[in-house]
Parts: sequence; C-alpha cells; structure tokens
Amino acid sequence: MRRNPLTIHMDANLVQAIETIVEYKLTGLTVTDDDGNAVGILSELDCIQGVLTALYNEGDPEHALVRDFMSTDLTTCAPTDGIVEVAQSMLDTRQRRRPVLENGKLVGQVSSSNILWALMEHSRRKLFNARK
Repeated sequence: MRRNPLTIHMDANLVQAIETIVEYKLTGLTVTDDDGNAVGILSELDCIQGVLTALYNEGDPEHALVRDFMSTDLTTCAPTDGIVEVAQSMLDTRQRRRPVLENGKLVGQVSSSNILWALMEHSRRKLFNARK
C-alpha cells in the first residue's frame, strides 16, 4: 500500500490531472471532495476519453473537469483486508487501484502493481523456504 497517495480534487482541471499522472508515472488518481473524502477514481483511460470528448466537440481540454470523467463506481478496501481478497476484487471489477480507507478517511492506495509485487515476493519466499 502506498500511504498518503497523490490525489486530485473533483473540481480540478483534467489537464492538471493528466500532468500529475504523467509526471509521477501513475495509472490513475483517487479523486477527493472538499473534505478530502474519496469520491471516485480517474484512470488514464478516463483522461483519454476526456481529451477526445473535448476535441471532438471542438472544445478545449483545459476546460474539462475531473468530475466529468472520473468513475464514481468506487470500490475501496481497508488496511486490514487480505492481499488475496483485494486482488480478487480487482479482477472482479477490472479496476487497477483501490483507495484504502480507515474510519472513512483515505489513508492509502493499493495498485495492481503493489499486488503483483507482493504476490511475487510471497512466491519467492515460498520457493526459497521449500529449497531449504
């Protein structure tokens, strides 16, 4: 889990979100409201859709807002959730990231990369212990 993940406010400009995603090499951002509550996810694909929609409508992506393209179908997890449970949930929903909430507050984010790394480490340890 990545503690204190980068987030973007729902009223932020879509271009600002894209710049953050590209600069930090992310696949998406947790979207927050005025109180810092997680209210959605903005993926790379959501950003592409936003830019294409703006261009198609002869608009300017600079005027597009995160709130208009984020997914509000928010699936979260808790710090105590097991890795297998979170991984299966990601597979079931085809979503690559999970905001981690504790007492309703955002405390981190788990990405599919985090899950993949943890599963590989588990496999390596298991293999190493079997060779002993």
